[in-house]
Amino acid sequence: MKSLAHLAARWPSTIVARRKIGDFTGGAISPKTLANLDSAGEGPPRLKIGRQTCYPVETLVAWLEKRTS
Repeated sequence: MKSLAHLAARWPSTIVARRKIGDFTGGAISPKTLANLDSAGEGPPRLKIGRQTCYPVETLVAWLEKRTS
């Protein structure tokens, strides 16, 4: 399996807002898909900042690597 650490290395913050997940993954996952996975309990660990749902970069990359075949 290829490491996805390069995603974290090029991201300018330690968190990714759900609405920016497409930018983070190069369009591989849409915000709507991630929202659906979250509601099913299958998404990455998340946190709320105000009204925004966000994901810590390190745990997001680990979650993406687990889902990579």
